[in-house]
Amino acid sequence: MRLTADLHTHTLASAHAYSTVTENTAHAEKAGLKIMAVTDHGPQMEDSPHVWHHHNLTTLPRIINNVFVLRGIEADIIDNNGRLDIDRELSEKLDWIIASYHWGSGSEAEFTGSYIKALEDPDICCLGHTDTKWCPYDIREVCRACAHFGKSMELNVARIRDPLKKDTYDFYLKLLETCAEEKAFVVVNTDSHFWNTIGDFGPALKLIEEVAFPEELLLNTDENRLKEFVNRKKGKNIFDI
Repeated sequence: MRLTADLHTHTLASAHAYSTVTENTAHAEKAGLKIMAVTDHGPQMEDSPHVWHHHNLTTLPRIINNVFVLRGIEADIIDNNGRLDIDRELSEKLDWIIASYHWGSGSEAEFTGSYIKALEDPDICCLGHTDTKWCPYDIREVCRACAHFGKSMELNVARIRDPLKKDTYDFYLKLLETCAEEKAFVVVNTDSHFWNTIGDFGPALKLIEEVAFPEELLLNTDENRLKEFVNRKKGKNIFDI
């Protein structure tokens, strides 16, 4: 199985990441990727770039190093009502929006409801690294909502690879099995913070094979499937350049 896109990557604009857009796309090309999303953190994260960074992504060429660049963000879910740290003006400018929890507290019911409310947002494309332990949620209910709203759940390679997160593998096994049953899209992302891991999906592919996850539900195995997904969100063909 070959993946054609990496849709969760950080640049040095996020202060805990260390590469430029040019370096990231150069490695994406080397890894055989056709599409890459730039998804630095939203403005309420401590080390995030100024919000102008995200607004100004429109100055990036659409194609860098033969890789199509999606203008994106990893927005922070900032409360238990699924609210993000970006406004509508910015979200409408962006091609690819990941919604992630990085801090917070609440019950399983509260986090479940919050994720579902986030999925109702027409501009959100993906829920990011939902394996976070302090953020329990009803996997089936959220995957069902994901399928209903035509969004995607993230299989986060960086979380699987981290040796300190030993329970993560089992979590993602369950997530994949549930997404398959509910017919929800999954997107495999590296969450790269340095160029050398972009396109390195190995640990995730092992999981996918283990559960025999249906390829038609993997958003980034097929370039046309991904393009159709993004174009539907934007209401226009952004790849026609």
